[in-house]
Amino acid sequence: MLNKNNNVIARRVKARPRNRVRGRLQGNPAFYGNRNKLDCFALGLTFALAMTLLLFTLPAYAAKVPEQVKTYVNNSFPGTNFRFDGVIILPDNTIYLPLFPAKILEPGVIEVESTMPGGKKLADKPDVVIFNSDFVLLKVLNEPNGKKTIVKLSNPPQAVRSGLLPQDMLVPKGLVIPENMKGIIGNLEIGTVQDQGLRVEAVKPSSRDSVADIAQLKNKAFYISTSYSKNIRVLNPGAKPAEYALVQKHIPISVQGYNDKFLLVTSYDKPSLDVISLQDDEVIRQIPFKTQPDEIIVDAQNKKAYVSSAEDSSVYVVNLETMTLSKQIKISGMCEKLTLSDDGAKLFYFDKKSRDIWAIELDNNYLLKDIGKFPNVSKIAYTNNKIYITSRTKNRLAIIDYDTIGLIAEIEIAEKPVDMAVYNNNLFILGAAQNEIQIVNTATDTVTDTIYLNTNGFSTKIEPVAGTSLALVTDTKASMYTVVDLANKKVLKTNVLDMPVSSIVVMERINKISE
Repeated sequence: MLNKNNNVIARRVKARPRNRVRGRLQGNPAFYGNRNKLDCFALGLTFALAMTLLLFTLPAYAAKVPEQVKTYVNNSFPGTNFRFDGVIILPDNTIYLPLFPAKILEPGVIEVESTMPGGKKLADKPDVVIFNSDFVLLKVLNEPNGKKTIVKLSNPPQAVRSGLLPQDMLVPKGLVIPENMKGIIGNLEIGTVQDQGLRVEAVKPSSRDSVADIAQLKNKAFYISTSYSKNIRVLNPGAKPAEYALVQKHIPISVQGYNDKFLLVTSYDKPSLDVISLQDDEVIRQIPFKTQPDEIIVDAQNKKAYVSSAEDSSVYVVNLETMTLSKQIKISGMCEKLTLSDDGAKLFYFDKKSRDIWAIELDNNYLLKDIGKFPNVSKIAYTNNKIYITSRTKNRLAIIDYDTIGLIAEIEIAEKPVDMAVYNNNLFILGAAQNEIQIVNTATDTVTDTIYLNTNGFSTKIEPVAGTSLALVTDTKASMYTVVDLANKKVLKTNVLDMPVSSIVVMERINKISE
């Protein structure tokens, strides 16, 4: 829970008015409404959020692998995944479970004290590794019958007998612990092999088409959410029916991926955020909120996620290394349409109550900067120190200079603009009415080209695929998605699905711990 002593009410600070371009705005009121009542591009008031960062402490049972042990393991196996619940996964998918002693010794320099079998180095991947700090690693073994276990010792060393597995660890399903070592379990629950967790297999076999042949989509998995179902469906590229589904109890609001290993999910009527481990197909952590969390935006580079709560007038910061809340940013209004700058320094949102757009300067003591009032905002984009704002009902794009909050240009765009994406100094604007993508050159701020989707539906989102030049365009009416090459500005393929789509998350397909 939040510490009440850390709640600080934001101060309102009057900003000195700046010179603004008035003539063009007053001559063209189509986007901005009544200029006599409010100059929507006035800098207005700024909030200096002289706030104390509201830190959430880890629960007592959340064990963290010591940094010296991490360094030691990484020296032998660079790229090892030290999962926040304690599980250690080597690059070849070998799994070690940590045992924490009642008191970790501090020998100065960490070394391997003994192994089983004896005389081995860590690089040999022995069944048991005991460090001179009494910290222990137990290797998960795969038996011929498919069961998972750890080594059976007739006389376990004291460091093993007295050690304890992390009490919030997601244990591999069906793990068999020898009778004389069951004290290491503590209060952990170990699921059976028959327990599929969230996973429900598809009834129909997956059929594939030419979308699967697109090189940049090979070895990818699609995680699809829809307003017609609670479950998150998992598809191979090019498949029509799902391969399997991840069962949810509520309809998702926002689904985002992180590090190809986790899904972050918020849902309607649920005051928490679920973290799903894709290696286990299980909820590995549930992060509680005071109110329903809404939109999620991931800053993978800085290992953070920003989660809005309109009801609480807050944006929360999630530490993606520990999957815990680290900050609460109290803001003005009811926030939606979150947009993060590429450098992670600015976060934009639309206040659906007042219709104001705000910028949070994350690197400037969380200063709130009023961008202005806009009607029916469908999307906010930011690049080259300029803010791009679309109005769904006015079919117009406003371009604002971030420093001066002055209007650079206002142009007519595709009918019913619903989403935008930036790629290589081009802004791709998705128009739902005619199922087209208009391209705006962000150097000249002019429309240069149009991509026609020819889907005869109602396009909803344009979802860039990280690390590629591709984007997936979803359609909520025609039950399909289109693969667009942003670099070459053309449609590659369209794939029909068996259900309308709200959003698609694309990540690398990974090995399952149960496999």
